[in-house]
Amino acid sequence: MSVISDFIDSHGLGGIYLLHGEDEFRKEEAVKELINFHLDQEARDFNLDVIRASKVGLEHLARTVSTPPMLSEWRVVVIQGVQDLSGTAKTRDIILNLIESNLSGLVLVLSATIPKGSKAKFYSSLKNKSRVIQFDLIRLDDIPGWLMEQSLQRFDIEVDVEAARAMANAVGSDLGVLSQELEKLAGLATGEASIKKSHVMEAGITLLSQDRWKWFDLVGKRNFKQAIKSLPTLLSQGENGVGLTVGLSTHLLRIGLVVEGGAASLESLLPPHQKWLTRQIVSQAKGWSHGAVCSALVNLLRVDLLLKASTLSDQHHLEEWLLTLRFQEDAIF
Repeated sequence: MSVISDFIDSHGLGGIYLLHGEDEFRKEEAVKELINFHLDQEARDFNLDVIRASKVGLEHLARTVSTPPMLSEWRVVVIQGVQDLSGTAKTRDIILNLIESNLSGLVLVLSATIPKGSKAKFYSSLKNKSRVIQFDLIRLDDIPGWLMEQSLQRFDIEVDVEAARAMANAVGSDLGVLSQELEKLAGLATGEASIKKSHVMEAGITLLSQDRWKWFDLVGKRNFKQAIKSLPTLLSQGENGVGLTVGLSTHLLRIGLVVEGGAASLESLLPPHQKWLTRQIVSQAKGWSHGAVCSALVNLLRVDLLLKASTLSDQHHLEEWLLTLRFQEDAIF
């Protein structure tokens, strides 16, 4: 189920929608979904208008929004870049008046990127009078889960964890590019059970030598020797000590949750696109105790402080932490 389908299930069809946030890809996908929910293909020639706010005259805008549906229950008007209409009091008033007109059969979709920290009354009024859906930029840790979800929804094929992580590491967080690459991979994997890392390599995507998530798993599996060996490669790829320390802290806290409360306690707290992690975190937690997790986290806090104050390298401090975990087994068990 998508955000839009969930929203319509809860609120019904029709109305005024304000789609805002920095994730342009998901906003565009949401616009397409809203159109599909309200109009079939035959009705679109007469009942769909997509307007760029920076290129439309106010009279034309008002006339377009006021036009009733033709041979259809709904008429959809999409206004992209609504922030471009916030410059003058006149344009702001016209938009707010159009919203308040509450025309029968109108579906008005407002797509905007609201300036950060804006407290303008215009945006507050838009939010108060609209069905608001926010699309923030997706976090790096959410990308593998997003790829797995999209692959099943769009192409009815699974993506292996290793392949999803490799794509996220190599391509980054641009969902538009990831979506295009995923379509290519689905074609390459036609007839197979899942998209594998070998398909990612076959597609010509340049993979990083060391996967940051796989490195966290090495620590979670207590394979400290390999984690130490892989650390220089990870740092040479652009990772830094503070970022890795934050990632390690999250990973260890999740292991601690399983140690204390089992799989259910972890799954209830994981973000939607990360719930698939439960199984492997549970497996790793078998090698840890309450004391081991606490000791590792306390020492990791010390690493974080040293990284921000010491002149020694990030590699030095992280290696010291890993060596402590490797050789002080009495502090672990």
